[in-house]
Amino acid sequence: MPDRFQVTKADEDTVLDYHQDESASGKLLGDIHDETLDSGDIHRAEENQKSNIDPNLYLYDDDLATRPHISTFISSIANYENTIPAATDPDAKPPQPSARMGTLIGVFLPCIQNIFGVILFIRLTWVVGTAGAVCGFLIVLTCCCVTMLTAISMSAIATNGVVPAGGSYFMISRSLGPEFGGAVGMLFYTGTTLAAAMYIVGAVEIVLTYMAPWASIFGDFTKDADAMYNNFRVYGTVLLIFMGLIVFVGVKFVNKFATVALACVILSIIAVYVGIFDNIHGNEKLYMCVLGKRLLKDIPIDNCTKDDSFMRDIYCPNNKCDDYYLNNNVSKVKGIKGLASGVFYDNVWPSFLEKGQFISYGHDSIDIENIDNESYNQIMADITTTFTLLIGIFFPSVTGIMAGSNRSGDLADAQKSIPIGTICAILTTSTVYLSSVLFFAGTVDNLLLRDKFGQSIGGKLVVANIAWPNQWVILIGSFLSTLGAGLQSLTGAPRLLQAIARDEIIPFLAPFAKSSKRGEPTRALLLTIVICQCGILLGNVDLLAPLLSMFFLMCYGFVNLACAVQTLLRTPNWRPRFKFYHWSLSLIGLTLCISVMIMTSWYFALIAMGMAIVIYKYIEYRGAEKEWGDGIRGMALTAARFSLLRLEEGPPHTKNWRPQILVLSKLNDNLLPKYRKIFSFATQLKAGKGLTICVSVLKGDHTKIANKAVDAKSTLRKYMTDEKVKGFCDILVAQQIGEGLSSVIQTIGLGGMKPNTVIIGWPYSWRQEGRNSWRTFIQTVRTVAACHMALMVPKGINFYPESNHKIGGNIDIWWIVHDGGLLMLLPFLLKQHRTWRNCKLRIFTVAQIEDNSIQMKKDLKTFLYHLRIEADVEVVEMNNSDISAYTYERTLMMEQRNQMLRALGLNKKENSKVVQTIVDHHYDATRTASKVRFADPTIEETQNHESHNDEKRNSIDSDAPEETDAPETTSSKDESTEKADSKFKSNVKPDEFNVRRMHTAIKLNEVIVEKSQDAQLVIMNLPGPPREVRAERESNYMEFLEVLTEGLEKVLMVRGGGREVITIYS
Repeated sequence: MPDRFQVTKADEDTVLDYHQDESASGKLLGDIHDETLDSGDIHRAEENQKSNIDPNLYLYDDDLATRPHISTFISSIANYENTIPAATDPDAKPPQPSARMGTLIGVFLPCIQNIFGVILFIRLTWVVGTAGAVCGFLIVLTCCCVTMLTAISMSAIATNGVVPAGGSYFMISRSLGPEFGGAVGMLFYTGTTLAAAMYIVGAVEIVLTYMAPWASIFGDFTKDADAMYNNFRVYGTVLLIFMGLIVFVGVKFVNKFATVALACVILSIIAVYVGIFDNIHGNEKLYMCVLGKRLLKDIPIDNCTKDDSFMRDIYCPNNKCDDYYLNNNVSKVKGIKGLASGVFYDNVWPSFLEKGQFISYGHDSIDIENIDNESYNQIMADITTTFTLLIGIFFPSVTGIMAGSNRSGDLADAQKSIPIGTICAILTTSTVYLSSVLFFAGTVDNLLLRDKFGQSIGGKLVVANIAWPNQWVILIGSFLSTLGAGLQSLTGAPRLLQAIARDEIIPFLAPFAKSSKRGEPTRALLLTIVICQCGILLGNVDLLAPLLSMFFLMCYGFVNLACAVQTLLRTPNWRPRFKFYHWSLSLIGLTLCISVMIMTSWYFALIAMGMAIVIYKYIEYRGAEKEWGDGIRGMALTAARFSLLRLEEGPPHTKNWRPQILVLSKLNDNLLPKYRKIFSFATQLKAGKGLTICVSVLKGDHTKIANKAVDAKSTLRKYMTDEKVKGFCDILVAQQIGEGLSSVIQTIGLGGMKPNTVIIGWPYSWRQEGRNSWRTFIQTVRTVAACHMALMVPKGINFYPESNHKIGGNIDIWWIVHDGGLLMLLPFLLKQHRTWRNCKLRIFTVAQIEDNSIQMKKDLKTFLYHLRIEADVEVVEMNNSDISAYTYERTLMMEQRNQMLRALGLNKKENSKVVQTIVDHHYDATRTASKVRFADPTIEETQNHESHNDEKRNSIDSDAPEETDAPETTSSKDESTEKADSKFKSNVKPDEFNVRRMHTAIKLNEVIVEKSQDAQLVIMNLPGPPREVRAERESNYMEFLEVLTEGLEKVLMVRGGGREVITIYS
C-alpha cells in the first residue's frame, strides 16, 4: 500500500521541522526565552523589560528575566508534531488528503490479510499430522498467545499518542530510546523482507508442486529434494524481479490487488470449512497405497496390490525382494475419512521423526527405520521434526498484527480503531487456526496429514482436496493471496527502511532516506530486493519460516518490554486510552517471545540477538542525539533513585564492592591540575565499573572568587575528558586547604554512591614548603581513615604510563599487612585495562621469625587460586635483626633536625640544604643487614618515618631545590655545620622508638629495591600516620615514607578502609 507509512499533515499551515521539534521538547527555559528575541532587539527588550511585565506578575520579575512567560513557552511548542515527515518534492503537487478509514477497513481487514498466509495452506496439515491434535493445538495456542499479549501491549502504546509511519519501530524508539528503536526497526525490516522471500517461495511451491509439476526444469523433483529446491530458487528469482517491477512502477496496482488477495483468502477459508462439513463422512476421491504401515508414493491406486507386476518390479529388482515387502501386505487407505469416522483419535498424539525415517503408523522401529538404506517408493521425513521446530515453522502464520498501527495516519480514530481492530483480528485468526487443527485432525488420515507435499495422492494439496466445491478454489486462492502478501511486504519494507534512515540514528543508512521524483523509496526498494533474493536462495519455506520468526519475535518482545517499562515507571506521560493492559501481561509476553526463540532455533536466535546488539552498540557509539522523551531516560532516573535508596540500607556485600574513586587534585597557580597523570591512573582503575569524582580545593572566600572556581571546574572537566575519565568533577572553596579536603571527604557523594576510595598525590616538596605541606597530607590521611575509606597515594606519578600506551613487565605487590584485600584487587583491576594487560603479577610477602616460609608460600598460592588471580608468589626472609650504625645515625639526625635548625637560625631554604648535607654525609656509611620483627608493633611506625627522606633524594618534582642544591651543599659544607653535626651526635642518643621505625623502613627498602627495582609498578601498604598531632612526629612520618620508597620509580602506597573488598566465595 503506497500510503502505508504516510504521515498526516498538521492542521496549521506551518509544521515545525522534525529536528526542531525534537529540540523543542528538550530546551532549557532560558533558551526558549532567548529565541523569542531578535538579536537586534535584545538590548531594547532588556531596557523595557519591567514595563512589559504584567502588573500582576511583578513578583516574578527576576524569574521572567531568564524564563519565558507561559504564553511564550506554549507558543514555542504549539505546532510540535511527534511524527516522521513524509518525503516532499518541491515541484510535486500537494498530496490529496488521506481517506479516513474506520476499524473494519483500516485495521481489521488489513490485519486479517497479513496474518493469514501461505503456511495455512501448505504447512498446517503437516504440522497437525506431525505434532498430533494435542501438541498441534498447543503450538498454535502458544503462537496466538504471543501475538495476543503483544497486541495488548501494542494497543497500550499506540493509544498513548499518535503513532505515525513505522509501526513497531516508532513505538519502541519513542518508548525505549533511539538505540532500541533502531535495533528493533532493523529487525522488523529484516523480518518483513524475509517474509516476502517466504511468500514468493511458497507461491512457487504451490504452482510447481500442485498446479504445474510439468514446469520443473531440473527433472522429477518428487524423487530429488535438491531438484525441487533448485526449481524454487530459479522461479523464485524470476517472480521476485517481476514483483519488484510491479512495486517500482505501480504501487497503486499493489493496493488494488490487496483487495483481490484479501477476498481470495476469505473465500478459501470459507471453502475449507464448507468442505470439512460436506465431507463429514469422508469421500472417495483420495486413496493412499500403504505397504504394511508405511506410506507409499507414485503408486497408481489400480496397481496397489502385492501381486501386481508394478509393485514387484519396484520391490523385487533382480528377483531379490525387499524383506519388508515380503513380510507385509499392501492395502488401500482412504485419505479423507470425515469427522464422523473417529479418525481424530488416531491423530491425537505426536509422530515426530528424524530425517530419513519412514512415514508410517505407530512408532515401531521396524516400520519407521530405514535399515537397508533403500527407500524404494516409501515416503521419508525430509527434516527432523520437534515440537519447538514446528513452533518456528508455524509462527509466521500469526505475524502481521502491526498492519493496523502502520495505517494510524489514515484512521479516523486511531485511538479506538487500533486496539479493537487488532485484537478482533487476532481473535478471529486464532479461532480459525485452532479450529482448523481440530478439524484437520478429525477429518484426514494420519499418514496423509504427514505427507508434506501430497506425494501419496499424486502431488495434490491436502487442504485443496478437502475444500468445496473444487480443489482449484484453494489452489488459485492460496496462490493469489500469497502473491498479495509478498507484494505488501515488498511495498512496506522499503518504507520502513526509509523511515529509519530519515531519523538519522543509523548514519550508514542515510542514502536510503532519499525518494524518487514520484516520492517512492527506490534505493530502499533495491536493497530490499537484494536481501529478499538472499532469502529466496535458501529455497525452502521450512528454513525461511524459523529465521524470520526470530526477527518478528525479537520485535514483539521489545514491544512488550516497552509497555512493561512504561507501566512500571509510571511516567506522567504514560496515559494510554486502552485500559485493558497490565505490566505482568507484557512481561509474560516478553518471556514467551524469548522462550519461543530459544526453543525454536537457538542459532537463529543468536543471529537475531547478535544483529540487534550490533545495531544497538553502533547507534550508542555514534551517539544518536535524539530527545524523544523515551522511557529509558525515565527508567534511568527511576532506577537511580531506587538503587540509591536500596544502597542506603546497608554496606555493600564484599562481592559487590568496587572502588568508588574520589580523586583529590591539586591545582597550581594557573588553576591547572598539577599532576595530569593522576587522571590517567583513575581511568585505568575503571575496570571496577565504579563511580569517579574529581575534586580540587581552592583557598579563599567563595563570594569573592566564585568565577575563579567556575573556571577551575571547567579546566578540571577538560582534563577528565582528555583522559577519558567518566565521572563528575567539582571545586570547593575553603579558607584552609586542609579543612576543605576534610569537608570533601566527609560529604562528597550521594547515599550508597559515596566514594569509598581516595586518590591523593604525594607532596614532593614537603621539605621546602615546611609543616603546612605535610600537615595537609597527614590530615587528609587521618580523615580518610576516620571515614573508613581506602587510600591510594601514587608516588612518582609523572612516570606512570599514559592510558593509550601498552607496557610489559611486572606489577609487584608487597603485601605486608592485610587490610581488606585491596592490594590484591587493585592490580587485578589495572590488568583489565589495556595499558597494564601484558604485565605479570608478582606477590611478595615477608616472613617473620616464627613463620614457616615454605608453608606460607603454599598457603598464599592456594589463596590466590581461590581468588582466581594468577600471580607468582615469593616469601622474603630477612634473617639479620641487627640495627646498623647508619640507622642510628640517620634517626639521630632526623630527631635533631629541628633543634639544630633553631640553633643555627636558618631560613627555610637553608633548612633544606643543611638537612640534605647531613643525610648525604651519612648516606654512604656501611649498612649491615638486619632482621625485621613484625611482631613488634613499633616496627610499622619505623617503616613510616624513613620513607620521606628517600623521596627527597630521588624526588621527581622538578621544582624541588634539594635535587640541585644538595651536591653543592655537600661540597661546601662549612665548619659550623660540622660542629653542630658532631655536637648533636655526641651528646644526644636517638629515641629507640624512632630507631625501630627507621630500621624497618631501611631494611624493607633494601629488599624491595633488590627484588622490584625494575618493576613497572610497586604496590605496598601505606603505614598509618602517627596518632599524636605533633610536628616532630609528623615530620618523622614523612621521612619514614621517603626512606621506604627510596630508589623506586613508580610506587603506589595503599591503605585499606578496614572492610573486606575481595572474597574467595562466588
